[in-house]
Amino acid sequence: MSRVPDIETPFASAPKPDPVRLHRALHEIWKTEPGLGRLAAVNHTIIGRRFMLAAFFFFAVGGVLSMLIRAQLATPNSAFVGPDYYNQIFTMHGTVMMFLFAIPMFEGFAIYMLPKILGARDLAFPRLGAYGFWCYIFGGSILLAAMAAGVAPDSGWFMYTPLSSGVYSPGINADVWLLGITFVEISAIAAAVEIVVTILTMRAPGMSLDKMPLLGWYLLVTAGMMLVGFPPLILGSIFLEVERAFDIPFFDPVRGGDSLLWQHLFWLFGHPEVYIIFLPAAGALSTMIPALARREIVGYTWIVVSVIAVGFISFGLWVHHMFTVGIPHLALAFFSAASALVAIPTAVQIFAWLATLLDGRPQLKLPMLYVFGFFFVFVCGGLTGVMVAVVPFDWQAHDTYFVVAHLHYVLVGGFVFPMLAAAYYWLPHVTGRMSSFGLGKVAFWLIFVGFNATFFLMHLTGLRGMPRRIDSYPAEAGWTWLNLLSSVGGFVMTMGFILFVVDMILQLRFAKRAPRNPWEAKTLEWATPVPPPSYAFASLPHVQSREPLRQSPDLGRRLAAGEGYLAFTRNNWQETLRVHPVTGAAESVVVLPRRTFLPLWTALVTSTIFLSLLFSLYWLTPFAFLATVATLLLWTRGQGNLVDYGPLPIGRGRSVPVAEETEASPAVWAMAGVLIANLSLFGSLLFGALFLWLVAPSWPPPELMRTGRGLIVIVLGAVFFAATAGRHAAALNRAGHPRRNISLIGCAVAHAVALSALALILAYHLPDPTAHAYAAVTLALLSYVAMQSFVGLLLAGVGFQRCKLGYVSPNRRGALTIGQLWHDYTALTALVALGLAVLLPTLVAVGPA
Repeated sequence: MSRVPDIETPFASAPKPDPVRLHRALHEIWKTEPGLGRLAAVNHTIIGRRFMLAAFFFFAVGGVLSMLIRAQLATPNSAFVGPDYYNQIFTMHGTVMMFLFAIPMFEGFAIYMLPKILGARDLAFPRLGAYGFWCYIFGGSILLAAMAAGVAPDSGWFMYTPLSSGVYSPGINADVWLLGITFVEISAIAAAVEIVVTILTMRAPGMSLDKMPLLGWYLLVTAGMMLVGFPPLILGSIFLEVERAFDIPFFDPVRGGDSLLWQHLFWLFGHPEVYIIFLPAAGALSTMIPALARREIVGYTWIVVSVIAVGFISFGLWVHHMFTVGIPHLALAFFSAASALVAIPTAVQIFAWLATLLDGRPQLKLPMLYVFGFFFVFVCGGLTGVMVAVVPFDWQAHDTYFVVAHLHYVLVGGFVFPMLAAAYYWLPHVTGRMSSFGLGKVAFWLIFVGFNATFFLMHLTGLRGMPRRIDSYPAEAGWTWLNLLSSVGGFVMTMGFILFVVDMILQLRFAKRAPRNPWEAKTLEWATPVPPPSYAFASLPHVQSREPLRQSPDLGRRLAAGEGYLAFTRNNWQETLRVHPVTGAAESVVVLPRRTFLPLWTALVTSTIFLSLLFSLYWLTPFAFLATVATLLLWTRGQGNLVDYGPLPIGRGRSVPVAEETEASPAVWAMAGVLIANLSLFGSLLFGALFLWLVAPSWPPPELMRTGRGLIVIVLGAVFFAATAGRHAAALNRAGHPRRNISLIGCAVAHAVALSALALILAYHLPDPTAHAYAAVTLALLSYVAMQSFVGLLLAGVGFQRCKLGYVSPNRRGALTIGQLWHDYTALTALVALGLAVLLPTLVAVGPA
């Protein structure tokens, strides 16, 4: 690459760019090729649309399953489907709606919207987003294929043990859920990392955190919750799949396990997931309502504080779902109070929206109709939520149709109605066409009336004692007329959704063209053309307020004319800017990777890991894992610069370095996000080990690990040496010393020594892990350390290779910084994990207090 001259010419005095030539040049750089080239797409606009379309397809599948449920329950003693298929239907309905619709729809919405509301050209890691999409598609396809083959999961969407254990679910039904959902969760973790890094580092210059649109705050908190909330479920799924496949007893009470451990791990994810689903929809409301009310949002700061509060409080509510399992009264009181407390920050948001509407001049357009539907349905769901937070009432209503009604009022009211409003609000942006027909209003009333007819009556059915998850009921129970009316309401609601789909198709094909900003909104996404080009902005704005289009209504025209940052092309790079996380000051130029088939091939290879486990081809799994690692390593090929560019002009008289030549590149931020998720997984593992020791029956175990202490010392010494060597390599690199490669070799050798010592411990010193949960959790602790050390070995090797190829210099040190973070983390977590493994026999001998 040739070095670009360091030019400090003020942008105002530079030659004005030719807008047509600029747009053509940007299109050539950012475009996605037609035909099979579409499979190589990594652009956020394309990937976001794909996510949302796929999520809506799965929503339709879940809707069909719900209609089968209502047809079965419409009359007593129904023989519409047998109990075995009914179990698969209601399990798949919940699984599809929660894992394949709600979360991916949020991911697609965030991927599509974030760069546009933040004033960037793309997300921080376009390839990661594409990889997540293909993982989502392949994981969801596993579940649908199993359903078509009649072996779908049948233990409930929550997969409670012991029902989902190998003893009571001996087929592959439960394995389909555990492996398919874990595959899909790769997509969620990837999206969370990408969202967090993009929001913190890739906003428009001048957009400090206090000027960031509220949708950005909502998505930031949601992504942070995903990084912390998903790992407990991933760990629980691994534990249960290992128990089913290899008879290692994490949940078997006869051998020291406990089925309640699954509930704890599941609901540590499950209750925050309710808010992970709700908050993005609330962010959409906080964006739409000011535009439709023609007034700035009321209480911006209070809303931000309340969103952060919801994120924190939601992780203290998981036992809310376990009030009937026999936990101590003090714990009941704490979690009951926390369950009621979360209503306060939620209410702050609702009152802020109402105040905005009351103080504004609302436009009673179609999106507003769905917003009003949200207010009614969600508030009803919130009221019943306060009811089930009260322990005595929950004891009566638990596992009845009252809880089913509450769940749907919260999730449909808190997510589906806002997303329907968002579909009509952003339809001009996505398609370039305005809503022109009246079908949307008819669809709303069918959905609204049908929904309330279906689920309001379920409150009464539940209060009359009808338990959930039953496939039939006797006529004398007195539930017939309520169930029949609920089923009729369900089909009315389905007609409404079908009409919504028809309306969307008609809008896409026949509606009139939309102006650039049909709602006269003040947020940045309406400064792009509609529909937006692949590069979003021809030049990047400088933001000085929370509502840039209020301050500068013609901002879109000016950016299209090149009156912003990066109003040129350079070196055939896909460029955007990185800013300071707090102040929003421009700090570097980010060069994004181009379109490639690698995300697709990597997802395909990754799928072989899960398929080999699903069909018990365990000999194939290590090869599939190594092939996946090799494919991921191919992502680094050709990425980066071989020379230091120094400060590059970005326009407006500013010059900044390339992101690789800075201390905190997006890749370093991404590693921080990965380590947060990793720490959540590790914390869940420690929780599981201590929970089984303190609570599980059948302890103490028949055999303890009392040997191998010397090998444990070797492991600790090796990982701390690796961390020291990694830091030494980074320090030598900063000083320009060529001996950095020797330190990296030492780091890799140290990790290899740690892996060898761990292998010896597992082979010769660990008691039989199938005999007792003590040995199972010790195996899990040692395996966790081994995995961290294996990744550390890979990162040391990658760092060495990139140094040899010339991609690392004293300024371009991101590869070594990333490795240093991982080596330090590995050393600290190994100290805790191995310390617990050594201490656990003593704790077992002493017994819980």
